[in-house]
Amino acid sequence: MADPIWALGAMSGTSLDGVDAASLLTDGVAIFEFGASGYRGFSQEEQAVLHAALGKWPGDDLAAARQIVHAAHADALGAFDCDVVGFHGQTLAHEPKGRGTHQLGDGDVLARALGRTIVWDFRSTDVDMGGEGAPLAPFFHWACAKWIGVEAPVAFLNLGGVGNLTWVDPSTRAPETPGALLAFDTGPANAPINDLVKARRGMPFDKDGTLAARGQVVDGALELFLEDRYFRKMPPKSLDRNDFSLMLDLVRELEDADAAATMTAMAAAAVMQGMEHCPAPPNRLLVTGGGRRNPVLMAMLDSALECPVDPVEAVGLDGDMLEAQAFAYLAVRVMRGLPTSAPGTTGVRASVGGGRISRV
Repeated sequence: MADPIWALGAMSGTSLDGVDAASLLTDGVAIFEFGASGYRGFSQEEQAVLHAALGKWPGDDLAAARQIVHAAHADALGAFDCDVVGFHGQTLAHEPKGRGTHQLGDGDVLARALGRTIVWDFRSTDVDMGGEGAPLAPFFHWACAKWIGVEAPVAFLNLGGVGNLTWVDPSTRAPETPGALLAFDTGPANAPINDLVKARRGMPFDKDGTLAARGQVVDGALELFLEDRYFRKMPPKSLDRNDFSLMLDLVRELEDADAAATMTAMAAAAVMQGMEHCPAPPNRLLVTGGGRRNPVLMAMLDSALECPVDPVEAVGLDGDMLEAQAFAYLAVRVMRGLPTSAPGTTGVRASVGGGRISRV
């Protein structure tokens, strides 16, 4: 068994709020200790540049966005002491069965800036081998299930810009073991709600679900949303941030509060649909990501699902940093030649270890 090392992970999600940085001690299989964490937010000007870059691919004019990604990550990561850094980059576009996947950011540039070994480009190999390239946190969720000591199946729900669900059988010996994991994107989560309140109210997000709490869910719009063919696809499956951009059309004629309530119900309904794919009912649903701070969304999930629904803090995990911690964990797996995705997590043909390594 390899000795554990300190790894640092960074995550800048599709909500475009900023860069999370978090460290942990791991051998690439088990978690031994969680370390320091930090956050570097994007300014409104930086958010505007990054938002304008969404949907773009290599070859497009991305100089301004690239500079922001590199500078923000150098700011977020520079103060930490670690052996390796997992750098996810900023996802701009994701078409696993089309043009591929695009995470803006160059590990060579960051390695020179930080003077550290960088593991990056985690998704491309999976996509090249027929996988969805997402979600990639499930292997870390398996390690978290081991760390918290659960024995029965448990599910992790990340409510970021897009929602994704990981079902874990903690009795398995490794995350790549057949049947250990099932993972997939459930549907849109925070991103379209954020876009709605930004366009209508000039706010970055619906803080504490305040706007949605004042509204009424319009069932007709919700039913039309659930007719999308994505919900009939079997997992593993994944989404681009803007795949459900027509959601805004479904609520266009509604008052602000009713629109926010309906879009929040859409995010919850997508999770409910996804839970039906679990191989066995999980004993608990542990929620991470910004959506866990929305009491309206959490109440919708709690009332509709048969298992307890709790933020991951209930089991001693950090819901703000779980995604960054995941890429720290995956960086060590890449360094040690271990798989980072499997047929049950991305639909890839066989277990595969992605990632490129940039050394100084």
